[in-house]
This record gives sequence, C-alpha cells and structure tokens, in this order.
Amino acid sequence: MLYFFLSPHFSELGAEGLVGYFWKDIPVAASLLLAFVYILVPYLLGSVNTAIIVSDKFYHDDIRNYGSGNAGFTNIMRIYGRRAAIVTFVGDFLKTVLAIMIGWCCFGYLTAYIAGFACFLGHIFPVYYRFRGGKGILCLTAMLFMLDWRIFLVLLAIFLLVVAMTKYISFGSVLCSVLYPLLFNRMNKVLLTLVPHMYLCQLIAVAVAVIVVIKHWGNLKRIFNGTESKFRFKKSRETAEEETPAPTAPDTEKEQKINYGALPGQNAGKKKKK
Repeated sequence: MLYFFLSPHFSELGAEGLVGYFWKDIPVAASLLLAFVYILVPYLLGSVNTAIIVSDKFYHDDIRNYGSGNAGFTNIMRIYGRRAAIVTFVGDFLKTVLAIMIGWCCFGYLTAYIAGFACFLGHIFPVYYRFRGGKGILCLTAMLFMLDWRIFLVLLAIFLLVVAMTKYISFGSVLCSVLYPLLFNRMNKVLLTLVPHMYLCQLIAVAVAVIVVIKHWGNLKRIFNGTESKFRFKKSRETAEEETPAPTAPDTEKEQKINYGALPGQNAGKKKKK
C-alpha cells in the first residue's frame, strides 16, 4: 500500500524512498550499484516459483507436466487442490511484496514499480527453472495492491464480476490487464507531476498488459473455440482431462515423450523401449 506514502504528509519520502530521501547527492557508482538491487534481486525473487516448489516438495512432481502446463495458481488448483493453491498464492504474493519494498527503499515509487516489474518477469521467465514459469497474474495482483490500491479495487471488482459470469479466469485476467494502463493514466494525473520520471511507470503498465495478453493467447483462442476449461474452486480431474492432448505413438528406439496434459501419475513408469 505504498500509495499512502504519497500523501501530503509523506509525499517526499514516498516519492524518493529511504536512500533517495536521506542521501541526496548519491554518487553515480552507488546509483548503478543500487540498480542491481532493485532490478536483479527482485528478478531472482520472482524466479522462485511457488507452484513448482509445492508440486516438487509435496507431490514429488512438476506441475508443468500436467493440465495446461502452466506453473501458476489456476493450474495447481485444478491438479492438486485448495491447499496447494493457497500455499502458491501466499508464496507468489509475498515474494512480489518483498521485491517492491526493496525497490521502494532505493529511490521510492519509481524504483518500486521497476522492482515489481522485474519480479513479474522473473515469475514468467524464472532463471532457476529454464525460464518456464507462470503467467504473472498473481505478481500483477500484488503489484497493484502495493502500488495503487484504487486501481487494485476497481480491477478486483471487474475481475470477480467477469469470472462469476463466465467462469473463465484467463478472460478476467486479460481484461483487467488491458484495463490497467488505461486506469493508470486516468487516475494518476496528479501522481505524474509528483513522481520524477513517472512516464516509466506508464510504460511498465503497458508492457505488463502486452505480456499478459501474449501469455494468455492460447487461452483466448480456446475461449473463442469453446474449448477452454471453466474454473472451479476445487481439485478437478475432469478439467485436467479435458486439457489432455490426444496421445501420439512414441518414436521407436526413443524414450516416450512426457504428456503435458496428463494427470499426476500418468507419466510414471515410462521407460525406454528396446
């Protein structure tokens, strides 16, 4: 909720952060060093994908091998159920909050936005997991919650309404992501004059929207084709089976490929044919 630090009582501290507020004439070398702190550290935090960790530690498998193949909240809910999904939600949300606070401590609101974006990219392209992560919606939710509660509440209401009407998490996510830069520009005219280089935050909002649309392009195609699975707040083996692609015959003399739409246990015991 860093937006509250931009109130008249804390406007300078909120806009400049701890380092910028207490260290006015910071050397260029120190500024460059801090850039690693509010870009690289948040990216590495974002790369810690909770869904992959939960599926590995508690179920001894990789969530990316099942359902939609996405390492995120919706897929882990469908495959492993509520408990795994709650742990995933809390983990991904808190890592984004921590990343944003690290960014804000450097140079305030602007670097908080940059740090949140770096964490968002780390979640989608995690360096620890061969750059195959989630789609960034939970990280985006935490970003909005921390950086502008007004936009967060508006988009949350729209998201819940859309999902309640359509049962499509992906459609609600894409719609809110597209509305995000529009609302940002509409609701932050005063902020644009208060925070230096605030136009960079506008660019980040647009970049986030574009990335979310690209990552959900397959979901949008399935929605228009009528084949997208609808969300249920419980473990749904039927949903995962609907997403399972038709099996193909394995190549001779080669190991059978993993079925990425399978349910847990269906990939077990596949050995090389001799």
